[in-house]
Amino acid sequence: MFDRRLLINFDWSVLIAVLCLIACGIVLIYSATYNAVSASTKTLYIRQIYWALIALVGFFLTIIIDYHRIVRYGVALYILNNLLLLYLLILGSSRAGVNRWVSFMGISFQPSEFMKIILVLILAEYLSRRYKEDIKTREIATLLMLVGLPFVLVMKQPDLGSAILLIPIFIVILLVAEAPLIWLISLAGATFTAAPIIWRRLKPYQINRILSFIKPHLDPLGIGYQVLQSRIAVGSGGILGQGFLSGTQSQLKFIPQHHTDFIFSVLAEEWGFVGCIIIIVLFLFIILKGIDFALHAKDRQGTLIAMGIVSIFIFNVIINIGMVVGLMPITGIPLPFLSYGGTSLVSNMVAIGLILNIHMRRFS
Repeated sequence: MFDRRLLINFDWSVLIAVLCLIACGIVLIYSATYNAVSASTKTLYIRQIYWALIALVGFFLTIIIDYHRIVRYGVALYILNNLLLLYLLILGSSRAGVNRWVSFMGISFQPSEFMKIILVLILAEYLSRRYKEDIKTREIATLLMLVGLPFVLVMKQPDLGSAILLIPIFIVILLVAEAPLIWLISLAGATFTAAPIIWRRLKPYQINRILSFIKPHLDPLGIGYQVLQSRIAVGSGGILGQGFLSGTQSQLKFIPQHHTDFIFSVLAEEWGFVGCIIIIVLFLFIILKGIDFALHAKDRQGTLIAMGIVSIFIFNVIINIGMVVGLMPITGIPLPFLSYGGTSLVSNMVAIGLILNIHMRRFS
């Protein structure tokens, strides 16, 4: 049963900040799809509202159950999620195309979005029982296998952005667990060495995304088009923005995927620098709260989970905004709570539920 005394330790400010971001996201999706030709695209904001309600259910279910009990199911969730990724790999190969969504009872979702949280849970459970002196070759090999399997499966979808995101999450958890420095240096060296191998296995469109980041003006109407149009949108917003439904780049559909991965360009164009700062401050508030929850967690397991979740938000926000303004390659990573996407929204709300769960039970 849910202990009502836990409500005393519930941090409403985090939930309010998250709900503000979700509301802003729905408004931006409405604006981004306002002039869409397809009727189904014009109603995406309504779908996002439905997904927000589902996400809230997932959030409340997450905070009700003690996070220690949730962690116990980590291995089962890890196996199930990898089986779904493997299923997508087989299905994608049979269709000779990209397939990242599993359909169940009329609902489609991306297993790769949930894998980030599941990986945090299973790594936290494994490392919470081992201290610095216990982390040796065997432990590192086990951890590499735990991360390596979903990394390969997600890469093969192909979903380069989600796969790469698993690496910094893994490194952050190792740092918090005080893994020996030599292992961290070795992992960094191995990642650097593997870069050429990964490059040779990238799909042509993934290579073009990286090339467009390096030299967007090389092909302004081809591989560099999205980056250049996004920069124009961000710059044209000025201080206060062009106003709701008044952004030329977004309303005239110059920016592809502007309701998903490039939602920040719509924000910058219509709400300007001030609007961008408000959104970034909300993200910063949530991240700092998460770090505080990690530092004051009841146990080592709670600390590792909270920091792992915080790292997910940090790298999602930095990578997404970075690619929109041209400071990072296009990776297809959505902006938490703002970008259109049900799976992303639900997984992010579950992640918020986990860190609040840890905070609520710090004295129990």
